[in-house]
Amino acid sequence: MSSNNKLVKIISWSFLLLMLSMGSAFAATLEEAKTAGQIGEKQDGYIGFVQSNVPADVVALVNDVNAQRRQRYEQIARENGIAVQDVAKLAFTRAFENTRSGHFVEGSPGQWVRKP
Repeated sequence: MSSNNKLVKIISWSFLLLMLSMGSAFAATLEEAKTAGQIGEKQDGYIGFVQSNVPADVVALVNDVNAQRRQRYEQIARENGIAVQDVAKLAFTRAFENTRSGHFVEGSPGQWVRKP
């Protein structure tokens, strides 16, 4: 297995574990905000605001999720000797694959599109 394939596999499992570790109530809130079109997956591997005016609890949720992702990305980067940004970009690929139809993803920086 090439080192790139190994890294992709590590990131895939890590992303899945991160999503599962958030807890069902937390994930449901995240899912609700995505379904409402308030937030989406950004190309940089983090959650972003699709709408400019979102409730404070959604802002707090996004900040918490992004902090957890950043910690995990840093850990993966350290363990594999690569840049955090590279890990985050690979994580976006996995997040995009797992994003439901109709939810928002960043098509290009700052441009939100609904996933078909």
